[in-house]
Amino acid sequence: MSGGKASGEESRERVVGIVLVSHSAQVAASVAELAQGLAGGGTAVPVAPAGGTEGGGLGTSAELIAAAAASVDHGAGVAVLTDLGSAVLTVKALLAEGDELPGNTRLVDAPFVEGAVAAVVTASTGADLAAVEAAATEAYAYRKV
Repeated sequence: MSGGKASGEESRERVVGIVLVSHSAQVAASVAELAQGLAGGGTAVPVAPAGGTEGGGLGTSAELIAAAAASVDHGAGVAVLTDLGSAVLTVKALLAEGDELPGNTRLVDAPFVEGAVAAVVTASTGADLAAVEAAATEAYAYRKV
């Protein structure tokens, strides 16, 4: 564990954090709850929904996304999954700014629900950011019928 952690962070396990960005606060929170519920008994994964706007409306908020990413950063990287186009653009803008998101943050190209479940389940095994990203991306191939 890093010696430079602030008080209260010493007990945090290095685990990939997950941010779920949706245009709806309710959708982001529900997908986070579903993914955590399906992850089972592995390592607890920090998951933060970043849905809607500060005023509770539909849309995306750079401030909510940045705060969510900071809250799940436990030193192993942060995977960000998004629902629709402008959410992707908002995350890309934050990444381009370079100082708004934790240093090891990746925008993951994955289906929102299935990718979130795969990311959280994989992170709960202690996998690194590359493995979490790969698992979420592979969710595009999941067949339902």
